[in-house]
Amino acid sequence: MEKSLVEQVRSFNRTMTECVGVLNDHFLGRDHPLGEARLLWEIGKEGKGEASVRELRRRLGLDSAYVSRLLRSLEQQGLIEVKASEHDGRVRLVQLTEEGVREREELDQRSDAFALSLLEPLSESQRAKLVEAMAQVERLLIASMVQITVADPSSRDARWCIEQYFAELGERFETGFDPALTRSAHMYELTPPSGLLLVARLREEPVGCGALKFRENGIGELKRMWVAPQARGLGLGRRLLMELEHKAREAGCTVLQLETNRTLVEAIKMYRHSGYQEVAAFNDEPYAHHWFEKRL
Repeated sequence: MEKSLVEQVRSFNRTMTECVGVLNDHFLGRDHPLGEARLLWEIGKEGKGEASVRELRRRLGLDSAYVSRLLRSLEQQGLIEVKASEHDGRVRLVQLTEEGVREREELDQRSDAFALSLLEPLSESQRAKLVEAMAQVERLLIASMVQITVADPSSRDARWCIEQYFAELGERFETGFDPALTRSAHMYELTPPSGLLLVARLREEPVGCGALKFRENGIGELKRMWVAPQARGLGLGRRLLMELEHKAREAGCTVLQLETNRTLVEAIKMYRHSGYQEVAAFNDEPYAHHWFEKRL
């Protein structure tokens, strides 16, 4: 990777930390560093005024020790209460106090004022450019946060992804979808050395999957390609496909094959743009209308 790209990212980070006031302990002029202010916002997210400690850690990608320190500070200030869940004593819930609600509202107002202070000095065209650029940067940063790893097909995340995949096919296919009728991709077939399953996670939650079955004569079969609706538009499908191709090469595959249904137009477009060529049917998959192949 070019050094200039890294330098530009670092320059952007320095400008943003200066702009948003990360460098001092009084974010937005209040008696909180940014970490505490962000926790108050997350606890009151969507008007709930309550969140589990685990959920807060997941949303912000913070370790438990750091979150515990922030929560202790907010509790000492009388802004939150931490208690065990009535339904599960192992789950700790964080709730805003009345003072915490007022402080969060004050931070919201100051955040709005800060956003206005960035926009007001600019012309209308500059404002539009800045907001559009921010939206694009946000999408790309979220895309960079997605982690793809090999997963146990029997794990909770893997099973959830497959269930969502089947449910979507059932909604989109003209004839519905019955997993019992399609070509198999059982757990043992997606476990090394027979195959593998990739799971993509964003903030520790599964948002996509893709699988490989290793067949004879250096042929690999792509299966279970799926991206959650909330993660679409991030290039995740292409990333999963590239990672599966990389894993296939490592396993000695020289050809990748797949079949797909004509209603999955987005997937068909992706495969064609990724170098897959449409070929004659090479299996009897009942839900397939297109068969593709790519030489690695």
